[in-house]
Amino acid sequence: MTKKLEQTWRWYGPADTVSLQDIKQAGATGIVTALHHIPHGAVWPLEDILERKGLIEDAGLTWSVVESVPVHEAIKTRRSDAQHYLENYRQSLRNLALGGIKTVCYNFMPVLDWTRTQLDLEMKDGSKALYFNWNDLAAFDLFILKREGAEEDYPEEIKVEAKKRHQAYTPQAIELLNTNILMGIPGERSIELEELRESIREYAAIGFDGLRQNLIWFLSSIAEVCEEHGIRMTIHPDDPPYPILGLPRIASNKEDLLHILHGVDKPFNGICFCTGSLGAGVSNDLPAIFEAVKDRVYFVHLRNVKKDIQGNFFEADHLDGDVDMYAVMKALVAENQLREDAIPFRPDHGHQMLDDLNKTTAPGYSAIGRLRGLAELRGLELGIIRQ
Repeated sequence: MTKKLEQTWRWYGPADTVSLQDIKQAGATGIVTALHHIPHGAVWPLEDILERKGLIEDAGLTWSVVESVPVHEAIKTRRSDAQHYLENYRQSLRNLALGGIKTVCYNFMPVLDWTRTQLDLEMKDGSKALYFNWNDLAAFDLFILKREGAEEDYPEEIKVEAKKRHQAYTPQAIELLNTNILMGIPGERSIELEELRESIREYAAIGFDGLRQNLIWFLSSIAEVCEEHGIRMTIHPDDPPYPILGLPRIASNKEDLLHILHGVDKPFNGICFCTGSLGAGVSNDLPAIFEAVKDRVYFVHLRNVKKDIQGNFFEADHLDGDVDMYAVMKALVAENQLREDAIPFRPDHGHQMLDDLNKTTAPGYSAIGRLRGLAELRGLELGIIRQ
């Protein structure tokens, strides 16, 4: 009998406007969540982990993946106090393993998590999507952040358009752009402008090669704990998958992912295969990337994007974008048959639509758009299985 993928859903905890009951009705069986109330770098207490697990299991669901245990900036930059945060991270992993949760998603993006310039781009059908536009990012970078050397990072046509846009911005538009770009991680604190400037200076000294080395050092430092407790780490690709605001990116394409896997060549060191993040890369061939790393893919995010010639992109319907979702799903289904345990995937992001247009939700994480995405992906998987 052909084994199906595990259908999961990201949940931001008890404060999430999308309830566990909503998730059950969407058809997912696994939950992807994190303890967002624990400050970055602090140990996740076992009692908090068990409390969250209990809530999920009382609803008839399973806590399948942790997304994420954030990597503190002291580790990413290898500051003098990094060892303290490394030991905290190792203890959090031990506690998660004691709670029976052993798949952990994380990222190594400097300072910012995923970055968009607009959170409510209106689609033709009236739904709203997340959007990344280089002209707006450049306007922020050149005229609001005023980063030193930023002019060198943009072609002339983008600099001209960025200046035009900035001159036309109202104070409210500037504030909104700031909020969107500096949002950080939904449910957690935003980044401040001066904090970002200081981090940019710090990462300029570290550079691409230095950040790569720091990631390998981090993975080497947690390897023993992961192997002892059966933990699988899955790094999330950069989003978007190219340097922004002068910050290096080291998990953006096939070469990057293979470097990470080979740098600490142990089974615990894996990939979260995110079709949306990788799909925003103009030259990324997703089926080829999956083929190259599939043995270490322990978690999957499925969403789609549409790009223009400038590299701007919006998040499209799950089956309607530049990502060949059929080819990705076909490869994923085939790999899943080789596994003892089903690979967990979740419908990543979704359009704000229908009744959710009148609700306040975490950007990309309203219920109905993700329900639609999950239904489409579930149907695609079944169609491939029954061929």
